[in-house]
Amino acid sequence: MKQRYRLATLAAALGLFAWAGPATAATTLLEIYQQALQSDPLIREADARRLAALEIRPQARGQYLPQLNASGSYSRSNSDGTSVQAFPDEDDQGNEIITIRDFASATETVQDQWQLSLRQTLFRWDQIVGLRQAGKQVMRAETVREAAQQDLIVRVVERYFNVLAAEDSLLAIHANRLAIARQLEQAKQRFEVGLIAITDVQESQAAFDSATADEIAAKRDLATSREFLREITGEYIMALAAPAEELPLRDPNPLDETAWIDLSLGQNLDLIVSRIDERLARDEISSRRNGHYPTIDLVASYGEQTNDQDQSLNGGPFLPADSDRSSDSIGIEVTVPLFSGGQVSSRVREAVYLHRASREVLQRVTRETERQARDAYLSVVTDISRVQALRQAVQSNRTALEATEAGFEVGTRTIVQVLDQQFLLYNSIVQYYRSRYDYILNFMRLKQAAGTLSVQDLEVLEPFLVARKTPEEQFEDEARAIAAGEDPPEFFEGPAAPAPENETE
Repeated sequence: MKQRYRLATLAAALGLFAWAGPATAATTLLEIYQQALQSDPLIREADARRLAALEIRPQARGQYLPQLNASGSYSRSNSDGTSVQAFPDEDDQGNEIITIRDFASATETVQDQWQLSLRQTLFRWDQIVGLRQAGKQVMRAETVREAAQQDLIVRVVERYFNVLAAEDSLLAIHANRLAIARQLEQAKQRFEVGLIAITDVQESQAAFDSATADEIAAKRDLATSREFLREITGEYIMALAAPAEELPLRDPNPLDETAWIDLSLGQNLDLIVSRIDERLARDEISSRRNGHYPTIDLVASYGEQTNDQDQSLNGGPFLPADSDRSSDSIGIEVTVPLFSGGQVSSRVREAVYLHRASREVLQRVTRETERQARDAYLSVVTDISRVQALRQAVQSNRTALEATEAGFEVGTRTIVQVLDQQFLLYNSIVQYYRSRYDYILNFMRLKQAAGTLSVQDLEVLEPFLVARKTPEEQFEDEARAIAAGEDPPEFFEGPAAPAPENETE
């Protein structure tokens, strides 16, 4: 991706962007995605919710199937006691008298019973609607899972290239600081022999101090970008492969904004989810009206009861008093709701309002989808021109820096102008690489808006990703060169060849 060049007065200062073979193997975008697919909490949450939603259908179907229950009991009891009873009687003279008699009794009882009951729904409107809703809910879960996978691809691409962009910025700022340090050293030497004023030295010193502060901030930005990437991969990945100069700039296919918008309105996954939510809300209105409808069930049961009982009166022997009984029944049970205090009507009105809200959400998501598709399409188209323009800007800034340096040598340009032009060159190189990252990211977003983004889009990029050194490795190369008394490795100059013609994907 990066090529080397020399500037006559900056050769030693620009060593941080050398592109010799990397010290460690670089991880590609596809490898990062595969790692995130296993580690990212959001995609794993979506997987779990999808599996949970798949259970809705058998649950709804199970309510409509026969419900068979068995019950049984076993008990053992003992009782004893006495009782007093009064009996009318007559004496020998015929007078009425009351005779009081005492009775003693004891009972031992063992009872066991069991019953089977069967209930089969014949008509329950809420269960009919529930079966219909279950299919939509499963479809929604599948769509949400697919949308989460597409979102993961975009998040991986975005954070991957944010790390590369942060590395580019750090290297550019570091190289700029080293070049300023070189200029500061030369300015001091020129001031000592009276060739320049002290103000030139002070301006170089101020520029050096500012560049040092910028480098500290750039290191922090790189650490933050790597932390965002670690958030979805589960571990720090230092060496990343970068797009090569041969990366083709392809126009969207078809090259028609309206066609992409129509495709997005038909296939965008978030929009499909909103449509399913609207249908579910409409079904919920029908389901809640069940409170006004009768329910019809087929009910059947069969059971047996056994009593083993022994009784004793007035201390006599225990005599058996056993019994066995069986029962069965079958019938149709009809329940007609008459009045529920207005609860059913209130729940129906609530469902109507929720359905109205879901329609507004659908309208909002439809507009958002159209905006996202149009914005992504225009971004891809303009990014192609922007990459080419920035490639040319690098060449122009390089030429301008050489001319400014030559003017400084003969006294027609100041050191401030040299430093400003030098910064413009570094910034144009960073912006050029950033535009290439943005082009890839916006292409992914366009396909996400259209609902066609897949892992194959990452596989297409694999041949165009090449290894490069990390800033830390390049800093080590610089330190070793300085310790050995050698010039640091040469700076990469960015693109050298003209932009290739657009290709159609």
